[in-house]
Amino acid sequence: MNPQAPAPTCHRHPDRPTGLSCTRCGRPACPECLTPASVGQHCADCVQQDRKDVRPVRNAAGTRVSPQGIPKPLVTYTLIALNVIVFAVTAFQAHSVMDNRNSQLFVDWMLVPGVIGYDGQWVRVLGSGFLHYGPIHLLANMFALYVLGPYCEVALGKARYASVYLVSLLGGSAAVTAFSDPATASAGASGAIFGLFGAVAVVMLRTRQNLTQILVLLVINLIITFSVPGISIWAHLGGLLAGTAAAGGILYLPRWLRAATPSAAMAIGWAAVATVGVIAVLVTILGAPAV
Repeated sequence: MNPQAPAPTCHRHPDRPTGLSCTRCGRPACPECLTPASVGQHCADCVQQDRKDVRPVRNAAGTRVSPQGIPKPLVTYTLIALNVIVFAVTAFQAHSVMDNRNSQLFVDWMLVPGVIGYDGQWVRVLGSGFLHYGPIHLLANMFALYVLGPYCEVALGKARYASVYLVSLLGGSAAVTAFSDPATASAGASGAIFGLFGAVAVVMLRTRQNLTQILVLLVINLIITFSVPGISIWAHLGGLLAGTAAAGGILYLPRWLRAATPSAAMAIGWAAVATVGVIAVLVTILGAPAV
């Protein structure tokens, strides 16, 4: 009588005899290495291969949709934190929370078209977007960023959302430099915020959502812009134009150019954002008054 053949062992754990096997590849596997499937059970290697073969789900902007649900808007939180930190520094330097414009950082960073090109003071073009005149100005802009930012961040993805915010800020500074009085001083994240208004509208239009709410908010903010004295109209309009153009380039240009692959669409979108940024920088340089 022939001796009984030894039981097969798990292909991942040779020390574990098993009578089970993967219904896909047929290799023996222990219960720990098997995952129930619609038909039979698959080993860990086959499950991993299935995940590699499945194309990632993307939204209309080409951003990968996370299977774990909506990710945390870390870029938005970071931007809010940076604005708050800069405000805290100016308040500390000025020894006043309510009147912080006398701080050294405020003096060095506020956007004054007549002096941005003097002695390499181009830092004002970006730095002014993180300054705020008192806590009410800060709270108003940060609340708008908290409302608009997460929506854009999920729709566009973290990197492209950050780039749209940046070019919106540059667009606002460019408009102020080119069209405002050279002696006018301006500061605040409003240009970038208005750029997000435009970006949200483009995202909603591309995904065929109802635009009524965002357009009403935008109109209200434009009415405030033109009716309340002391608000930088050009910063708001420049930021709105830049943010709308950048988001439009991301969401519509690949479609118009008939991009063949997601990577090609991403490249076209990045090129569009870069173009808007370069135009904003050129307008700032050419519009800066001669010293």
